[in-house]
Amino acid sequence: MNLLIVGLGGFLGSVCRYMISQNIPKGSGLFPISTFAVNILGSLLIGLFYGSSQGKISEEVRLFATVGFCGGFTTFSAFALENLKLLQSGSYFSFFAYIMLSTTICITAVLLGIYLSK
Repeated sequence: MNLLIVGLGGFLGSVCRYMISQNIPKGSGLFPISTFAVNILGSLLIGLFYGSSQGKISEEVRLFATVGFCGGFTTFSAFALENLKLLQSGSYFSFFAYIMLSTTICITAVLLGIYLSK
């Protein structure tokens, strides 16, 4: 049942992300404005859902909202929440390492994927 709950939330989150990306002007070309907006909105939403889930909502609603909807909407929100938890726990080295390693290794992985696809 949890898989269906997460899957439905993911479907709705992905559809919302697509709709937003189609309706936000492309901007001046400095960077992808629609992705930036989705990442900010997704981070706000996961914060709201996580804050509300502290004994106030059911496990099913939490799964639907955070793992499903926010995960389908933007995985950046999960990344932001995980980093906040590292900061709150005082794990400063892990916080900086996670940010640096995630960005550099993931960008490198995209480059490798492009290279391997040719």
